[in-house]
This record gives sequence, C-alpha cells and structure tokens, in this order.
Amino acid sequence: MSDGLERAARWLAEADGLLVNAGAGMGIDSGLPDFRGPGGFWAVYPALGRARIDFTSIANPAAFARDPRLAWGFYGHRLALYRATAPHAGFGELLHLGSALAQGVFAFTSNVDGHFQKAGFAAERVCEIHGSIHHLQCVAGCSESIWPADAFLPDVDADACRLRNDPPLCPRCGALARPNILMFGDWGWIERRTLLQEQRLQRWLAGVARLVCIEIGAGSQIPTVRHFSETCGGRLIRINPNEADVPRGIEAISLACGGLEGINRLLAACR
Repeated sequence: MSDGLERAARWLAEADGLLVNAGAGMGIDSGLPDFRGPGGFWAVYPALGRARIDFTSIANPAAFARDPRLAWGFYGHRLALYRATAPHAGFGELLHLGSALAQGVFAFTSNVDGHFQKAGFAAERVCEIHGSIHHLQCVAGCSESIWPADAFLPDVDADACRLRNDPPLCPRCGALARPNILMFGDWGWIERRTLLQEQRLQRWLAGVARLVCIEIGAGSQIPTVRHFSETCGGRLIRINPNEADVPRGIEAISLACGGLEGINRLLAACR
C-alpha cells in the first residue's frame, strides 16, 4: 500500500481537478448502516425482516401503491437518520484537498443522503446519480415537478417501520408524494434534476486536463459508480475494503481499506 500511496500523492500534486466518486461505503464511517445482504438490512429494519420484505421490495415504487405508510416508514426513517447524522471528517478533507486545485472538486455519488452538500460541497458541484431523499415528486406523475422535502418531518414507529403522521402530498394534485430517488423497478422516477447535475459535471470534466478520481466505498453489486470511475478519463484511486481490484488498461491504484482510513492515508502521503 505504501508504494500506491506514494504514487497517489504524486498524481494529486500533478492534478488540476479532483473527482470524488462515492458509493454506500462512504457513509459507514459516519455511522450510517450497511445494508449489504438481507441480514444486514433486516438488522436495521427488523419489522421488515419479520415480514420477509427485502431491500429491493421496499425500495420500490410498488411499495407506495401497496402500503404507503410502510413505504414511508422506511423512507421516513432514512430521511430522519440522514438529517441527524453528521458527515465524517473525510468529506471536509476531500473538499479542502480538491479546492486547492485549479479546477476544484466535483462529487459523483449513488448515495441519496445529501451528505456532500451537508459537508460543504457546493450544490452545483454534486451529481446525485440516483436522486436525493431530500426532494419529492408526485406518485401519480401529474407533472415533472420536484420539490424540497424540508417541510416533511416524519414520525416513524421504528418497531413497526410505519409512518405515524400524515405522509407528504403533491402540492399540485393532492396525491401521495414519494422521494425523488431512482428505486428498483422504477419507471416513474423524474430524472430532470439529476440530468441537470450530470450536464454540469460533463461541462466541468471538459475543462479538466489532469483529472484524478478518488473512489470510495463503491461496490460491484450496483456498479454505477465503479463504471463511471473507470470511464471518466482520469487517474483512479480506488478505496474499498473488500472490492479494491482495478481493471487493466487504465492508470489506477488500489487501496484495500475503509473510506476514512484511506482518505487519511492519502492526506498523510500528500503531506
């Protein structure tokens, strides 16, 4: 690892832009739960475990049609958790590192928690490829509107994973609202907000001549982030405790460790 860290430090010294690509593993050091495997998911949501409802079934637009209070029990709990949790120090360290470069820093993430913005990243420098739990859309699809979830304060019975208070409603037609998140089996997701973020990211990439990508906690089960890291055109530093392998044919360094540990090791090497 020491050879890889030394090479990564040289890459960052030569870079003019930093791209931070983050998967679910980025949030573990902040204390957010790891859903990998049914056991991990059901440990966090035992009521869903008792009902044998797995992650793909509840993180699904069909759940809002079948049982809105159960669906919002799951998403309301997550919304409250993400609001209450502070992003770990590694977010700020990456922001500081990237802000010193000529073209600055951009974040690309499959996480819906909003923690890059919460840690100080400018909203126009974040691409949330699967949407955001902090924004809502109409279940009925009455329009292409997306609006903030700030006014919704979920009261969730954690033992039953059910919403106690009224769910959010569409201000246009009064139908049930849902998170503006790309779910499993989701043909109704309104992607306009994310498409605008993607366009800003592509414009930024076009202006970066010496790109370094630091990827953190992105697994192969849902490979969106890993694929983008490997095709964005920069040098890749992959930080992952279990899936740190890198493909042939690109300049890449593998650091087999957790996210915050890897960030701290990188910063120490840069110093």
